[in-house]
Amino acid sequence: MAEYNPLPLTKLIEQFASLPGIGIKTAQRLAFYMLTLSKQQAEDFAAAVLEAHEKIKRCSVCQNFTDQPVCSICSADERDHSVICVVEGPKDVVAFERTREYKGTYHVLNGLISPMDGIGPDQLSIKELLARLGDGMVTEVIMATNPTVEGEATAMYLSKIIKPLGVKVTRLAYGIPVGGELEFADEVTLFKALENRNEI
Repeated sequence: MAEYNPLPLTKLIEQFASLPGIGIKTAQRLAFYMLTLSKQQAEDFAAAVLEAHEKIKRCSVCQNFTDQPVCSICSADERDHSVICVVEGPKDVVAFERTREYKGTYHVLNGLISPMDGIGPDQLSIKELLARLGDGMVTEVIMATNPTVEGEATAMYLSKIIKPLGVKVTRLAYGIPVGGELEFADEVTLFKALENRNEI
């Protein structure tokens, strides 16, 4: 960081640069923009970050982000509670909801199995998923993890422990490019992948 920047500005730039997908130039632009805000606007921005951090928690059912004990999807009577779409993170739920076609529920793993990164099944919300399958209401679990090595490994692991429970396990069809991210897929591609899913 340039020495001529005041220390508080340097710290602000470093904070923005620590965010995923934000390079140093974008971090500098954001930091300089923040300094053009009024004191009230800056306080509102900071308060929104703190409020989200304090009030957002995991849904007790699906592990998605919510500000209630149970999220609006899990508590909606019009959703098909016999189908669970398993995704890596909350942003993937947003991607599916954009299609406006999927009417089931979700389960957020909050990660993928990745031995190289020291992430095993115990670090994911797998036990919460299995608890949801215990009442016999769920007839299908859709594996909607990203088509990466970690995503495939996680889907296969879950399939092996779910199938003996008598629940149908399907995988998204490959309208999603291998190595791609669900978050960046367009609505039509995502819907076609969902529509043409295969049993695994």
